[in-house]
Amino acid sequence: MLVLLLLGVLFAYQLQKYIYGNYWDKNLQVRTSFSDAYVYEGDTSSLREEISNDKKLPLPALEVRLAVSRNLEFSGEAKANTDVTDLSYKRDVFSFLFHQKVIHTLPFICRKRGFYQISKVEVVGYDLFFHTKKYLSAAQQTQLYVYPAQIDVNRIRLICQAISGMVLVQNRLYPDPFEFSGIREYQRDPMHHINWKASARSSSLMVNQFDSTTSIQTTILLDVEDSRILRSEALTEEGIRIASSLAARLVRQNMELRLASNATTGKFISDSPDAGNTDNFANDPSAVSAGRPLGWQGRQYGPLGWQSRLLTWQGKPGAAKIHELNRLLACIDIGEKTAPINDLLREEVGRKQSGQIYVLISKNQDIVEREFLRALSVGNEILWIVPVAPGENLLHEGAPGIHFMRWEVGIS
Repeated sequence: MLVLLLLGVLFAYQLQKYIYGNYWDKNLQVRTSFSDAYVYEGDTSSLREEISNDKKLPLPALEVRLAVSRNLEFSGEAKANTDVTDLSYKRDVFSFLFHQKVIHTLPFICRKRGFYQISKVEVVGYDLFFHTKKYLSAAQQTQLYVYPAQIDVNRIRLICQAISGMVLVQNRLYPDPFEFSGIREYQRDPMHHINWKASARSSSLMVNQFDSTTSIQTTILLDVEDSRILRSEALTEEGIRIASSLAARLVRQNMELRLASNATTGKFISDSPDAGNTDNFANDPSAVSAGRPLGWQGRQYGPLGWQSRLLTWQGKPGAAKIHELNRLLACIDIGEKTAPINDLLREEVGRKQSGQIYVLISKNQDIVEREFLRALSVGNEILWIVPVAPGENLLHEGAPGIHFMRWEVGIS
């Protein structure tokens, strides 16, 4: 009798082992998704896990393993079963009956801007005796853009006021002869502005008055070069935040804006903010076309011939353009080797533009070549925003057409 019982147990064990070995992952689906398409640095979001066992075979234990960047810091109960090393490794165990679905929400805090994605989830299944393990790798398409944090409105307002003053200077230099605004008395004006008919009627010289041009473009030059032995990542990140916040403010004020940078990134985003499609531009630079919203210019720099690119972005009024820029800024990798800031300035000098407002955001006071700045200031106005550590002073003072603004990092 005992022998029959043991044979029965052995048969049951082998039968369940066969069944679980061949059917444990049938109609088993694991999906992960971020609750937001994009958030800002410092915001809270969540990761949604959806696991369904759509069959008549129960799963006594199912272990779900995933890895995300450590910059997405799990909070609350989501911290349980999480190991943080180079990445955050999350492990959760579930038990399923027949045709059952479980939805698990994991809140986290976005500690750093970036582009984050989950490409796969590892699943481990156990049989009824917890003796046999089976493994499954479930492909995922889960991604999140963490935009740069937005700078305090009052601090950005100071920059905007400085830009407004420079716009007025440029407007005085470049009146628009096609925008007639009225007639006034002669005040040593050019002879071709005299209105002879109005002068004859009033018995004194009268001149046509014109409105100043409003087509002045603001160009942000974002420098992320950090070639020193002691890197200043905090200052570089603050510069990216300034660029993002300033661009949002200027675009909301209906100003035409352009951004150029020596930054590099392997991601290239071409669709709407909610689409979340990316191309690996680093592997396929020919994928960029003129019709896409974000532009790149390929360049070779340096004696060793290493590859870098000058990044450019053109923005007109509209919220969609700010999303484009923020997605691009989120993908910047300041750990990669970048083009020297002087190459970016040389590029701008070569464009030979006038009537421009340039906003240079650079912490590299001792690297920026003054000759390029002086050449760029001819017919233009330059505002150099210098992110500095607390207590650090500026090395230079302003010059004709060049204005300095000290930006101490850490002030809220």
